[in-house]
Amino acid sequence: MSNLSTTSDEIIRCARSLIIAGGYNGFSYADISEVVGIRKASIHHHFPSKADLVRILVARYREEAQAGIAELERYHPDPVDQLRAYTGYWAECIGDATSTFCVCALLASEIPVLPQEIVLEVRAHFRALSAWLASVLERGAARGTLVLTGTARAEAETFMATVHGAMLSARAYGDPAIFGVITQPLMARLGAVHT
Repeated sequence: MSNLSTTSDEIIRCARSLIIAGGYNGFSYADISEVVGIRKASIHHHFPSKADLVRILVARYREEAQAGIAELERYHPDPVDQLRAYTGYWAECIGDATSTFCVCALLASEIPVLPQEIVLEVRAHFRALSAWLASVLERGAARGTLVLTGTARAEAETFMATVHGAMLSARAYGDPAIFGVITQPLMARLGAVHT
């Protein structure tokens, strides 16, 4: 790996952690400069503007999410297990303060103040996640292992909103257990909880 890509990756990792800690407007290139140990001019060399940096960050996050979903499907072929693994992943992340948080969920709350190029990436993430969830729910319903009360698409939106809301609630209360308190009834309603 070249130094350019290493520095670029380090800048993106730093920006991601700063967004998770304080949102889009909660950091500047000066903050990244201090953490990464490079001059602001060097950051501008890699990413001419903050909007460029965050757009690329979200695009990479989307690629990581797609790779994670592909891996999840490979190791958990059953739709019920996929939903469990997906919520389990976020439960682990929320339980570990050093771990990540869904950067797109955080940025979605800032859409009114985000540059349009970032908004498009964030929305694309939500559309892709919703489509995947709808396909999981459709497969589970077809197998008779999941019980849908609406269309797969509507259920996918509900599932996604519940998981993201549970993340934010756990963060707001400073209590990782809140995530399960919110997501377990959803899994039970879908029939995805062992009795």
